[in-house]
Amino acid sequence: MAAGDTSTLPRRELLGRASALAGLVVSFAPGMRLIDLAAAKPDGEAASAEVRWGMLVDTTRCVSGCDACVNACATEHGLEMTDRPEIDAQWIRKVDLIDEDSGKEISLPVMCQHCEDAPCVAVCPTGASFRREDGIVLVNQHTCIGCRYCMMACPYKARSFIHINLTGQRTHSPRGKGTVESCTFCVHRVDRDREPACVEACTAAGHQALLFGDLSDNEGELAQRLGEVQTQQLRSDLGTNPGVHYHGL
Repeated sequence: MAAGDTSTLPRRELLGRASALAGLVVSFAPGMRLIDLAAAKPDGEAASAEVRWGMLVDTTRCVSGCDACVNACATEHGLEMTDRPEIDAQWIRKVDLIDEDSGKEISLPVMCQHCEDAPCVAVCPTGASFRREDGIVLVNQHTCIGCRYCMMACPYKARSFIHINLTGQRTHSPRGKGTVESCTFCVHRVDRDREPACVEACTAAGHQALLFGDLSDNEGELAQRLGEVQTQQLRSDLGTNPGVHYHGL
């Protein structure tokens, strides 16, 4: 499925579905190290556990057929579209849900949920999948061996495997054939006090369906909004405590 495609899934299937892939092909993107983003911010300050970055997705504002967030992500990170949609990267995808009981339809973006207890981190044999102190889950392509255990463990189908040689890569988003990748919350932007590209694009499109911020800051807009509306986390029954919350499901 291409990153810009819209899936239509029963609501229960989204909440219970997991991906499974296997194989091993490895090559690296030389000269670019995502691990450096985990070590320190541009000013040299380490990521702090006093912050927990998260997001609120308001499905009552998300518009079916709008791919502004998907397109912004692809542009920001240089995600290539090929003539084989089944192998295209999916850092964020739009999903249309249908409530089988009421017939209600809603649209929402799904990306890496940046879990507190991330299954992808737990199963990674090399430590390539890791969680920063501030809650952002990343993949170090230089130590990823392409086993795809993390893809099998992720209950959100949030990771992609790179099958092809890449060109025109962004220095802030290292990618390499034979490795796994996923949404980074645009960590390179966050560390410079900017919003993720998807959030910025959604706001520019006039929908304001995405709100990013510090879950630990009780005075912040995100925490206050979470206190005002009813929300839920995808697959909350698994106890992973995702950093992404959804309103209107």
